[in-house]
Amino acid sequence: MNSIQRGKRLALLCLLPFAVFFIIFQIAPLVWVAIHSVQAENGWGLDNFSKIFSSKFYRQAIQHSLEISFWSSVFGLFIAILGSYSLRRVDSRLRDFVNAFANMTSNFAGVPLAFAFIILLGFNGALTLLLKQAGIIEDFNLYSKTGLIILYTYFQIPLGVLLLYPAFDALREDWRESAALLGADAWAYWRHIGLPVLTPALLGTFVILLANALGAYATVYALTTGNFNVLPIRIAALVAGDISLDPNLASALAIILVGLMSLVTLVHQWLLKRSYHVAR
Repeated sequence: MNSIQRGKRLALLCLLPFAVFFIIFQIAPLVWVAIHSVQAENGWGLDNFSKIFSSKFYRQAIQHSLEISFWSSVFGLFIAILGSYSLRRVDSRLRDFVNAFANMTSNFAGVPLAFAFIILLGFNGALTLLLKQAGIIEDFNLYSKTGLIILYTYFQIPLGVLLLYPAFDALREDWRESAALLGADAWAYWRHIGLPVLTPALLGTFVILLANALGAYATVYALTTGNFNVLPIRIAALVAGDISLDPNLASALAIILVGLMSLVTLVHQWLLKRSYHVAR
């Protein structure tokens, strides 16, 4: 009994540095932002939030962030599903190479990624000019919302593959064979067996991709030099004082961003519980 208690105390002691680190770099900044979000020139209140939701400019930033994050996460998740499933069917050497490549490209973001896309898909990009000469496209603007969705989708795919690839290990080949013997076609197998088993991983990956896109700053800033209206750009501008210095308003925008992610997480947990009940 004493050895068990000593083991628990040792485990708690080992967790202490992590707890201190978490409080200093996660909890304390969040508390600071929350306090300053309700501070205004006239004292305490919700003036900052009223200013945000009454401003068409800031509402547009929220809308752009949600649209770009949602669609890039959907497209990235769909491509990652196809890629992860295909990796289970290929040679092990090719699989290891693709996994290593995905691990490398998942860290390829920020200024280098923006510069690469400008070279390829900018107004005078190599790929853009080739597609125009081939008559496939007439006009393409990388610096628009559509261009940003394509850019975001690119760095979502490797992360989605890395997160989803282990989930396909849960699908056993004998389940497919048993379903086929019972007369189930491919659609019936995926509808009643494959997708229910993968649902927790799919939902969790989607939430991570959404958070990854909502918080992206360096890539969109390097691509548009801060001229596209999304939440991270607006927060940084208010803190840096590019147009006007208002850290309290920036804190309110940050709290809205945190609230959006909290809402997505709550919906994710609700869907997970519902999928477990349906599975039972």
